This record gives sequence, C-alpha cells and structure tokens, in this order.
Amino acid sequence: MYCILVYDVNIKKVSKINKILRRYLYWVQNSVFEGEISESNLMELEAELSQILNPDRDSIIIFTFDKPKWINKKIIGKEKGSVSNII
Repeated sequence: MYCILVYDVNIKKVSKINKILRRYLYWVQNSVFEGEISESNLMELEAELSQILNPDRDSIIIFTFDKPKWINKKIIGKEKGSVSNII
C-alpha cells in the first residue's frame, strides 16, 4: 500500500521520530513522509511511534492508499525530498 504520514510533535521528539520514519518511508518535506509500505511494516511503525508519542500533545496522521496512481501530487516551489529511487 502507499502511505503519506504527517506529524506534529514536541520539538524534542522530532529527531527520534524522523529516525524511525526514515527506516520505513521517504522524507519529502518537514514533518511529511511517504512511500510504499506493507501492512505489517505499517503496524510495526505505528507501534514504534506509539511508544514515543504523548497522545495529549503529539499528533500523527496516516493516509493509506491501495494504489499510488490514485494520488495526484503537485509540487510548488522547492522539492525537499523525493520518493523516487535512483539506481
């Protein structure tokens, strides 16, 4: 499945959150990650993030799509990250 994840967390947690997210998804913009992920990896990711988050202050939103072709993405301005793999 394809996933877009956005977060808003305490500044002290940002580097820890980013480190976890980079193992599963591609960084595309401040507080935004996206990419292909299996259902089991998504469950692992959610479990790891849940251990760090304070549910009263922090927020993560995860959008999932069966097929990435259903997503129209338009970038205006500088592209900070890319989900394409360069081989």
